[in-house]
Parts: sequence; C-alpha cells; structure tokens
Amino acid sequence: MLDLEVVPERSLGNEQWEFTLGMPLAQAVAILQKHCRIIKNVQVLYSEQSPLSHDLILNLTQDGIKLLFDAFNQRLKVIEVYDLTKVKLKYCGVHFNSQAIAPTIEQIDQSFGATHPGVYNSAEQLFHLNFRGLSFSFQLDSWTETPKYEPNFAHGLASLQIPHGATVKRMYIYNGNSLQDTKAPLMPLSCFLGNVYAENVDVLRDGTGPSGLRLRLLTAGCGPGVLADAKMRVFERCVYFGDSCQDVLSTLGSPHKVFYKSEDKMKIHSPSPHKQVPSKCNDYFFNYFTLGVDILFDANTHKVKKFVLHTNYPGHYNFNIYHRCEFKIPLVIKRDSADSQTETCTTYSKWDSIQDLLGHPVEKPVVLHRSSSPNNTNPFGSTFCFGLQRMIFEVMQNNHIASVTLYGPTRPSSQLRTSDLPHLSTQEWCGEEILSTLHHGAWNC
Repeated sequence: MLDLEVVPERSLGNEQWEFTLGMPLAQAVAILQKHCRIIKNVQVLYSEQSPLSHDLILNLTQDGIKLLFDAFNQRLKVIEVYDLTKVKLKYCGVHFNSQAIAPTIEQIDQSFGATHPGVYNSAEQLFHLNFRGLSFSFQLDSWTETPKYEPNFAHGLASLQIPHGATVKRMYIYNGNSLQDTKAPLMPLSCFLGNVYAENVDVLRDGTGPSGLRLRLLTAGCGPGVLADAKMRVFERCVYFGDSCQDVLSTLGSPHKVFYKSEDKMKIHSPSPHKQVPSKCNDYFFNYFTLGVDILFDANTHKVKKFVLHTNYPGHYNFNIYHRCEFKIPLVIKRDSADSQTETCTTYSKWDSIQDLLGHPVEKPVVLHRSSSPNNTNPFGSTFCFGLQRMIFEVMQNNHIASVTLYGPTRPSSQLRTSDLPHLSTQEWCGEEILSTLHHGAWNC
C-alpha cells in the first residue's frame, strides 16, 4: 500500500517520487514506468473521437488514484483519490488515513483545521468540504440522520451540519479555490529538470512556402550557484531551412536523441525507383522531445532539409514520445474572385476545416501503416498523409492532425535545371517523402 504525503494546491507523493500539479504528462508516465513494480495496473483513459472534449486520465486502479491532465496543454490539473482504502495518506507528516485511522470528519478537522462551510450536492448526494487547493467529499446515503440546512448562511450557500463518524469518499488536490473552475497551473520549476520547453512555435514562410520556425522557449534559469533564486526564463529562437548542424546546436542546444535513417521503403513511389542507388551515408534527425520538434539534416551538406511538428494526440502510434508542439502555420488560400488570403492552421485544427478553407478537397492521401516490427500490429490503425504547400499533414482517423512535416525548396543538382526535373503529383511526392520523414525517433522512456 502506498504511503503518500498530501500537499494542498501542489502535489501527492513520497520521498522517491511526486505527482505535482502542472507536471507534463510525459513526466508522470516516466514515474509510473520507473516504479512499475510498485505502481501496477495503470489505465490511460481518453476520448478516441473527441480527445479535446475530455481530460486525459491516468487511472492507478490498484491504488485508487486518478491523475487528470488538461486535454489541451497536457499538464496535470487535478489529483483525485477515489478509494481511500487502497492508500495511506498523511499531511505534514501525520497520517489522517490509514488502516488504523479512518478519515472521518473529526479526523479531517483535527488534521487540517477549520474551513468555510461545506456545500451539499443533492444530485451526487455528496457533501464537499473545501480548503484552498484541497477538497473532501463525504457520502450521505449511509447517514442515519437527515442533514440540517441553513439556507440563508454565507450569502445563500447552504451550511451543513455533518453527523459524527462520516468518512471521506473522495479527495481532490487542485489549483485555486474552486475544483469546478480549476485550471492546470504553469509548469513548476522543479519539473524542468534542465530541459527547454516550447511555449509556442510559429512557422515562418516566404512567397513559395515554409522557410523556418520561430520558437518561444521556456527554461528554468537561476542565479550563480543559488538554487533558491531559480526563475523561469523566456526567449525566442529561429531556425531556418539551410541552417547548418552547428547553427541549430547553438540555437536550440543539444537534441535528446540523434536518429540516423537506415532505409527508405517509399522509394517505390519515385518515378524511377530502379535508378536509385543506395546512399553511402544517411540523413539524420535531431529529436527534440520536449519541443515536440524533429529536424532532418542532409547527410552530405549537414544542413536542415525538413522539420517535423508533433501534436501528441492520444490514440496515435507515437503518443507520449514528444511533448505537444503548439504550432501556428499560415496557409495561403487562393480565391477565384479575390487576392490570396492567409488563414492559420493550429495544433487543434481538424483536417476537414482546412479543406473547407481551401475550398476544395486535397488529392488522395498516402496511407501510412506503422509498426515496431514486421510481426507486430498497430492497435491505433493507419493514418493518412496529405500534401499541401510544401507540407505533409499526417491525419488520424478522428480527423485530428498527428504531425506536420515542413520541407524546404527543392535544390536541383548542378546537372539539372529546375525545368528539367520530373513533375511529381501531390500523391507521388507525398509518398516519396513520407516514410523518410516519419519513420524515426525512439520511445522516450
């Protein structure tokens, strides 16, 4: 049985680990993976068709704990203990719930002190006793006496006189004064762990298409040798197509992983696949997991040739490898009776809304099947890759965008002029580019 310390408006944990409000989803999963021998039977709950309409939940069924993450920013919003018989709880080092101590109303009052009058929810038949950042719910159906109301107390809020011996059914840890209105706080400084995170990423473009990225970055800096002076730092960086490997390293720092391409199974979509000669060296990716960005470098020139932006939706094969990239992509919309207009595609845009903006459907997609080995199947199904304005949109079956690949302008060799290059349809170049771009990375364990 877990023995955990409750810190109102902050965390639930022990000396080895701690679930902290504002913590990114990936860090919570990393804790569960590291302590898998102690914390078992974890469920991931989400809406398959509408992943933004409900919180993303990690349900620790063996321990009676739920971790609720905001569907948009994927940071920890609420910690719920829904079965207090499966866990020991203490506050300021003193237990108020264990096998020997029942979490009665008297015990809560002794451990946490006085607070405002509670609120009775008749629909749930629950009485909620609220502290700042902490709430306890008491079940009424087992009570032998009827609750007494004072409806004119505290500006109309009912005050309830609770019978002795009533025990806690649920406990919630959250940010602020109201569980109903709470939001996931900003990421605590303790969760940065030396990493840099992207607050948002803007796609820059010129007259022909994407030209680079402008990233607004967050990190936890501190004074010289004084950890107590740590504070969040915000700064902007830009990376462009054609930047050298050294340019990117000096701009964004070292990647979490470097991945070298080993094969290109999509060369069959090339107009002349039999003429392709195996390359003596391989292109390579810089994987920036906390930015939600991959950068592909040309093996010969060592310059940027592609960017990949990840949305990290649950139900996708790469879920939880990357943090969500909050991107904005300008799309040029050409109208028949007017000049071109610019619309914005974001991390939360759906593919059908993009097609509506374009005013016409995009060509047939390339179907992408992912699996970790030839003998394994992908439980999440296939995704569909559409080519548009020097970008490849990988779309999930629920119509949400899983990733966007941006590639730079074509640079013909010295023996070919641009007009001499073979023309590729959207489906052909999408197929030719897709696997070399998307089959990369490694699970972030």
